[in-house]
This record gives sequence, C-alpha cells and structure tokens, in this order.
Amino acid sequence: MPELLIIGGVLLIPLFWFIGTFNGLVRLRNHCRESWSDIDTELKRRHNLIPNLVETVKGYAKHERETLEAVVAARNRAEAPHDRVRDQGRDETELVRGVGKLFALAESYPDLKADKNFMQLQEELVNTEDRIQAARRFFNGNVRDMNNRIEMFPSSVVAGMGNFPKWDFFEVEGLEVREAPKVDV
Repeated sequence: MPELLIIGGVLLIPLFWFIGTFNGLVRLRNHCRESWSDIDTELKRRHNLIPNLVETVKGYAKHERETLEAVVAARNRAEAPHDRVRDQGRDETELVRGVGKLFALAESYPDLKADKNFMQLQEELVNTEDRIQAARRFFNGNVRDMNNRIEMFPSSVVAGMGNFPKWDFFEVEGLEVREAPKVDV
C-alpha cells in the first residue's frame, strides 16, 4: 500500500504541475487579451475624434487639402482590422504623425488655434493619448509576463504542447509619436 501512495504521488505531482502551468498560461493569455481590449477602446476613441478635428481644421484651412486627406487616410488605415499588434502600431504611428501635422498647421491659423471646438478636441485628444499610453504600458507588461512564461524552461514545454504563441509588444516609432500632443492655451 505505501508503494502505491509513493507511485501515485510521483505521478500526481507532475500532473498537478502541468495543470497549474497550463492554467497560468491561460490566465496570462486572457490578461493580454483584456489589456489589448483596453487599448482598442482608446484607439477607437482617438479614431472617432479625428474626423471632428479634420472638419474643424477644414473650416479654417481650406487650401490645406493634402494634409487633411493624409490624416483621413491614416485614420482609415489605423481603424481597419489588423491581424498583428505590430501592424496596428505601425498604422497608429502614422496617424499620430498626421495629427501632429494638423496641430502644426494650426499654428499658421490664429483663428483656428483660438477656436473653442478645436481647443476642446485638442484637449480630448491629449487625454486620449495619455490613456492609450497607460493602457499600452499595462498591455506590454502582460505581454512580457506571457512571453517570459512561454520562453522559460520548464513552462516552455507546456506552452509548446498547448500551442501558446508569443505576443507582439504594442510599440510606437519615433520620439515625436511617444509624446502626447502639446496644447497651447
């Protein structure tokens, strides 16, 4: 009888470890999905602000059509579904660069800079950028934890058996994109 308990214990310990490791990977995957959902919500908020911003600028800077169309095109690319986080990051980078050009354009139009609607949209966009940055840090922390578990032995064995893929970090390119737009009041 004691031999059966020892054999049972030797077999059950690895089984419990496997189950615990697998469940830990599932938990981390769900954290990554949840935190990406937070980013997605804020990106949609940004995407919804852009048309109003473009329309406001259009009223003051009618001959800046090329810049306005570039921002709308960048917004449409960023808003389209993406298979990879990396691709979303690339398109968001372009969108933020375009919005930066809109704000730079506003410098040439004092009436636009003083427009209450433009100032409110600019402030909303800055707040949204701050929330995107916070959500990005949370997401990237979850991705780091998930990728560590996937790559480190012995949990890498369970990750391989469970087909847990590595996740991409949500990164932005360039220093100007990493900073929230400035609001001049």
